[in-house]
Amino acid sequence: MQERAQPSSSGEMLERFLGLHPRKIDLSLGRTFDLLAKLGHPEKRLPPVIHVAGTNGKGSTVALMRAMIEAAGRTAHVYTSPHLVRFHERIRLGARGRGQLVSEAMLVDAFQRCEDANAGAAITMFEITTVAALLLFSEQPADYLLLEVGLGGRFDSTNVMDAPLASVITPVSFDHPEFLGRTISEIASAKAGIIKANTPAFIGKQTAEALREFEREARLVQTTLCLAEREFTAREENGRLVYEDEKGLLDLPLPRLQGRHQIDNAALAIACLRHVAPEIDASAMERGLTKAEWPARLQRLKRGALVARAPGGAELWLDGAHNEAGGRVLAEAMAEFEEKAPRPLVLICGSLATKDTGAFLAHFSGLARELLALPIHGEHAGRSAQDIAALAQAADIPAASCETIEQALDLLAANDWTVAPRILICGSLYLAGEILAANDTPPD
Repeated sequence: MQERAQPSSSGEMLERFLGLHPRKIDLSLGRTFDLLAKLGHPEKRLPPVIHVAGTNGKGSTVALMRAMIEAAGRTAHVYTSPHLVRFHERIRLGARGRGQLVSEAMLVDAFQRCEDANAGAAITMFEITTVAALLLFSEQPADYLLLEVGLGGRFDSTNVMDAPLASVITPVSFDHPEFLGRTISEIASAKAGIIKANTPAFIGKQTAEALREFEREARLVQTTLCLAEREFTAREENGRLVYEDEKGLLDLPLPRLQGRHQIDNAALAIACLRHVAPEIDASAMERGLTKAEWPARLQRLKRGALVARAPGGAELWLDGAHNEAGGRVLAEAMAEFEEKAPRPLVLICGSLATKDTGAFLAHFSGLARELLALPIHGEHAGRSAQDIAALAQAADIPAASCETIEQALDLLAANDWTVAPRILICGSLYLAGEILAANDTPPD
C-alpha cells in the first residue's frame, strides 16, 4: 500500500478528522482516554490545571485570569473554543510576557502524532484536537494551564484530569439543550462533572436550580465550593471594582472588557487566583484587569475594511452572544452605553438554527431602532436572514434581511443620520469570525 503523503497544512488534517466519526458531537470520554493512553498519557504531565465550565463568560473569565497571571510574571497555557478565524486561536502556549498562539508547524506535528496513534479509529474532531492540545501542553513548560470546557463538562474531552488545581463554573443558562438537557438542572448537572475531590470549586452567580446541582456534586465527591455572593462579592463603586472575601477587600480598576457582566467574571477570576495562586497579588490583578482582551466580546472595531464602510462617525461593536442569557447581558450593556452617550442602536444579527433567536432578540425590544439580518456562511446550520428578520419583527424591532455584511453596512451608510448610529453585530460566534476576517482584524 502506498504511504500517504505528509499533509501540507493543519486545515487539510482537520478536514480528515471530520471524517473519523459520523457525528460532529458525541459526548463521551472513552475515545479520548484511549488515544491519550496510546500517546503515553500526556494528561498526567500537565502544568497545574484550572478547569473552566459554564454557559456564558467562560472565555472572558479565562482571559482575565491569563492577563493577571502574565502580569505577575508567570506563564499560562490556554485552551479555548470555538475559534473565530483560525483554529490556532484555540491553543495558546505560555511564554514570559505574553503567551503565543500555537505555530502551524507545531500544530501539524501534534496532529500528525495523534492521527498516527489513533490509526483511523472513530473519534470526533474535538476529541482528537483536544488530545493534540494536551500533548503540546504536556511538552512545553508553563506555570498554569487554563483549560476551557468545550461543551457541558462531565463528558467533555477536557475532563480527563484526576486532580486539577481548581474548577471554575461561570453562570449556567439554557444553551445546547439537544446535548445537555432541557432544564437548568440537567444542564448544571452536566457542568458539575468538572467538580473533583480535593479540588476547590469556584462558582459564579447561579440560579437556585443550578446551585443545587453543584452542591449535590460537591457532597458526592467531598469537596468545597466557593460561591459568588456568599464567599466572595464584587461591585462597581465610584468607577472602581470593589472585591471582598474572607481574606479582605480589594479596590481595583474596572475590567478593560466592556459590560457590567464583566465585573462578575472578574470577581470569579480573582476568587480563584486569590485562593490557589497566592503569588498573583493585588498589583498583578490590577494590571491584568486593565490589559485583558477577549475578541468578539463587546469588542469595539476601530479600524479595518468594515469600519471604513460604516456610516461616518458610527460606533461598530462586535459580540458573539447567542443565547437568551447572553442577549440579556448584551442588551443591558447597550442600555448602559445609551445612558452614557445616546446614539441610535442598530443590530446586525446572524444566528444558528439551533439557538433560541427569538428569546435573544426579545431583550432588545424598545432599545434597538432596527435590525438587519444576515445568513451565516460555511458548514454551520444557520437561520435564514428572512427568519431572523421575522423573529425581530415579532419582538417589535423593525427588520430587513441582507445577504452580506457589506450590503448591510452600505444600507446604513446610505441613511441620513442626524446622530451617527451605534451598530452592534451579534448573534453568533461564527458570524463574529466572519466579521473579523472580513474586517482583516483576526485575533492574535
